[in-house]
Amino acid sequence: MNDEANQSPNRNLGKRIASLVRSIGNGPEKQATAEELQRLKAAADRLDHMLRAAADADQQALRDAADRLDRLLVDIRKGKDVTNNLKRGRDRQEPTR
Repeated sequence: MNDEANQSPNRNLGKRIASLVRSIGNGPEKQATAEELQRLKAAADRLDHMLRAAADADQQALRDAADRLDRLLVDIRKGKDVTNNLKRGRDRQEPTR
């Protein structure tokens, strides 16, 4: 298969999404009530909070991984056998089902 055939479904999906977005924008304008605005703002605040929490968790996970890597590299530089640490880390990171 060529690249064009692989990209065709994505291109069609993109065109469909763009068409839907344009059609939404063409609908009759309706003023949102104060209650609807309040609910939308509350939902946006909750979403912002969730996104910040996820970003913070990702940053912390990256810091932890960098710390583990630094310790591993120090041990390797000192000539220590790190295979047991690597095996334990792999066992610990496997997803539980």
